[in-house]
Amino acid sequence: MNYTISPDFITIEKLLEVLNSGGKLSLSSQSEALIDKCRKFLDDKLEESTAPIYGITTGFGSLYNKTISRDQLNKLQENLVKSHACGTGSEVPDDIVQLMLLLKVIALSKGVSGVQVATVQRLIDFFNERISPVVYEQGSLGASGDLAPLAHLILPLLGEGEVNYRGSRFSSKEILKKFGWSPIGLQSKEGLALLNGTQFMSAYGVYIISFAERLSAFADIISAISLESYDGRPDPFFESVHTIRPHRGQTETAEVFRKMLNGSQLISRHKPHVQDPYSFRCIPQVHGASKDAIAYARSVIHTEINSVTDNPTIFPDEDLIVSGGNFHGQPLALVFDYLAIALSELGSISERRIYRLISGQRNLPEFLVANPGLNSGFMIPQYTAASIVSQNKQLSTPTSVDSIPSSNEQEDHVSMGANGATRLLRILDNLAKLLAIELFTAVQALDFRRPLRSSDYIEGIVSAYREKVPFIEDDKLMYTEINRSVEFVRTFDFGAVQDGSPAVH
Repeated sequence: MNYTISPDFITIEKLLEVLNSGGKLSLSSQSEALIDKCRKFLDDKLEESTAPIYGITTGFGSLYNKTISRDQLNKLQENLVKSHACGTGSEVPDDIVQLMLLLKVIALSKGVSGVQVATVQRLIDFFNERISPVVYEQGSLGASGDLAPLAHLILPLLGEGEVNYRGSRFSSKEILKKFGWSPIGLQSKEGLALLNGTQFMSAYGVYIISFAERLSAFADIISAISLESYDGRPDPFFESVHTIRPHRGQTETAEVFRKMLNGSQLISRHKPHVQDPYSFRCIPQVHGASKDAIAYARSVIHTEINSVTDNPTIFPDEDLIVSGGNFHGQPLALVFDYLAIALSELGSISERRIYRLISGQRNLPEFLVANPGLNSGFMIPQYTAASIVSQNKQLSTPTSVDSIPSSNEQEDHVSMGANGATRLLRILDNLAKLLAIELFTAVQALDFRRPLRSSDYIEGIVSAYREKVPFIEDDKLMYTEINRSVEFVRTFDFGAVQDGSPAVH
């Protein structure tokens, strides 16, 4: 499938479709015209004016007061890319690198950055062939753009650095030769346009928000299984409870539960207990608040991926070249911190439900095995969950409240949003593990309620899960079953199960 990149707004869903479809990109004639117009304006301005223009005829950061001679303007941009490629740490996953390429193309397509069409086309070539420059997690302060990660993204255009291609590592010189491409000769301003911007943070944001929405929806399903296994009450999900406190996420969560549990023998039978613990009774309030946080984060990320975040920006129709601060990552940094807390809370309440299910309450056997003592059963999965919850709490310390000045204090307040982004992916991976352990535990507990059945929808999920993970009769190696549960949580198409599927954005 082919996709045309234009200055128009793009959705997160469309971005992910482009990423996952294997389709090819092309640049619209409208974008080509805007890019050419901006480039010509900049070239003409350099011919007719001797006034300093930041990053174009001057040095960078605190070196803004150093004037660069006209014959060195192109070399300045090449030096910028090479000198800023100072990333370290783990490699960024290829899917996120591909999103970085795509987002950089989208930003440059709006025609206010002063680049050549040939440069944008080479980024498109890399994306179309699924060539992923080797980019490292650490190095961005999330303020002057994601300088170090984006420098590593751009190095291969110059024939420098390394790339991943079809499962193998190549030098950039090798990959350029393979495809018959010449290195891009950067013109004035181009290095700055390519390195400035929030595409590292934004790519993480796009990747994370989709997975976060999936896990949020799956948390409802898994906790519904836990509720049934624990012999929980339906009252906390009654519509009347939520009409008097109508937070959107809360009311949606209660509605999803009513739909999922419709027709269940377990939820409708008489309950000797008049209340459930908060980890069950307050699912709509806790899960709902996390849904609202995810929805807000989505709106910020959507704005960011449709924005121009390099500096300076060029406005030919207004005869303006403006040095501003659109590269500052504060909008993303704040929502990444908010998301970290919201996702950690989904894991925290999940662990409490795990504990309730193994504690020998409500006629369930201790640790969910028929012969506790000889068998430890599900004792230690709860330990593992507790460890992961604690790690997520530690990872949820806000990153955006930190700032270290750089570039001789010219860049004296930074967002640290890049650290927030990479940290957030770890939290999300941890949440998948926590929900997998809850699912493992809840389905085991549900088997002790037989022959009573839950709803058709819940039983459909349980049946699919049981094809991957068996009932535990006696102690065995548990980590293999936990790993299978994690894979189930990450990949199972729960939307394909009919009658009661929770909505996922």
